[in-house]
Amino acid sequence: MNKWLGDERGRVSFARLAPWLVIALASILRLFNLGYPKKLVFDETYYVKDAWTLWNTGSEKAWPADANPLFEAGNANIFMSEASYVVHPPLGKWIIGFGMWLFGPENPLSWRISIAILSIASVGLLMLVAKMIFKSTVWAVVAGFLLAIDGTAIVMARTGLLDGMLMFFVLLAFYFLLRDLADRDLTKLVWQRPWLLAAGLALGAATSVKWSGIYFLAVFGLYVVISEALARRDAGQKHWALVGIFANGAISFALMVPIAFLTYLASWTGWLVTAGGYDRSWADTAGNAATGFWSFVPTSLQSLWHYHQSAYGFHVGLSTPHSYSSNALTWLIGLRPTSFFYESLTEGQNGCVTAGGCSSAITSLGNPVIWVSATLALIALVLLFILRKDRLAGLILLGVLAGYVPWLFFMNRTVFSFYSIAFLPWMILALVYAIKLIWNSLPESKRPLGQKVIAGYLTLTFGVSLFFLPIWFGTWIPFWYWQIHMWIPSWI
Repeated sequence: MNKWLGDERGRVSFARLAPWLVIALASILRLFNLGYPKKLVFDETYYVKDAWTLWNTGSEKAWPADANPLFEAGNANIFMSEASYVVHPPLGKWIIGFGMWLFGPENPLSWRISIAILSIASVGLLMLVAKMIFKSTVWAVVAGFLLAIDGTAIVMARTGLLDGMLMFFVLLAFYFLLRDLADRDLTKLVWQRPWLLAAGLALGAATSVKWSGIYFLAVFGLYVVISEALARRDAGQKHWALVGIFANGAISFALMVPIAFLTYLASWTGWLVTAGGYDRSWADTAGNAATGFWSFVPTSLQSLWHYHQSAYGFHVGLSTPHSYSSNALTWLIGLRPTSFFYESLTEGQNGCVTAGGCSSAITSLGNPVIWVSATLALIALVLLFILRKDRLAGLILLGVLAGYVPWLFFMNRTVFSFYSIAFLPWMILALVYAIKLIWNSLPESKRPLGQKVIAGYLTLTFGVSLFFLPIWFGTWIPFWYWQIHMWIPSWI
């Protein structure tokens, strides 16, 4: 691939400039007109308002009935003193609240800016990850480019929801895990591994955004245990399984868990140190506090545990019908994307001059070219791992295993396709790895044609993204033009 770049000077210039050009592209696609619409989009109605009360009072508070129009008009301090029952941890809302404090809650850009910045950082992170596993700046830039232009990533970056932040923290944890693997010295004691501790911290932050972060903690931790044993086997050590799995590997995993737990607990500081959170005084009510052995636990933590039991029951039993819910089996092919926002105008209304009317829509639809080809690549990597024990394929599959497979066990639960943002980076890594393998298999005489095919593929994906940008940005377009973006009925 380096031959694409010409001489050494060209390669150096590419390595210096190309990643920053991808970051610039991602920034434009995530920050342009970020304040539109000046309305709470989809579940922003929960997270944005919760973030503001959390930032101001230390815990989430209830709002008056029909508060959204007043909030959208700039009346942000009409929340009540009554606690609000929420079922997601606080960290993501603290991050949203920081942007609102910085730019003012009356500015819709402030509802989304923190997530947009983390999404831009995620593009840079993916390039770092891809550079480490593919040993190539070219393939790293390809991976970053695909994440920068994908519709799911763009919409989730421009919306005040939690899932984009979850993606950032689990990808950060994966980067730290790779650093630990690269620096691993079998002669070192397991607690002399700062990158492993950093991975635990990032996974604790991920779980502090959404509980599904714990799936990544489990999968990445299990990988640490297994890879520890395999590394000792490859080094020819005796009793490699016993030492690797039951000694060093288990201790390594155990090192990640406490720091993840403490990070998670720290995210609840506002709820713990104030008195107004939901169920905050539950254990202080007569008859609720633990007796016997667990009586030594502070009542604040007992109340927090009770709150978690309630929230867990909510999550497990959530089966409320929703017109845009999507079975996890359909996520990889984008069969039912979530409509976040839709408004229409008739001809002659508010500047609409198109017969048939105008539409403004925001739909969390991924770039179809990227997702279909990434799904095919994912299947190929599964086969590579099973048939050839390809370790790099297995490493890439970790993110999909943690981010996607658990949802297959909740078929009756109300879920949405945009949850896929959590494992999108690994779908792209799978795609890039598959392209790289095809490229490496080409004889020298076919390389020029291969270059043209890859360049054509990247051009096609970019062109498709440009086509779908209006329904990712909410741009006002003729109704007929919106219709031609709805390729299948389930997208409507």
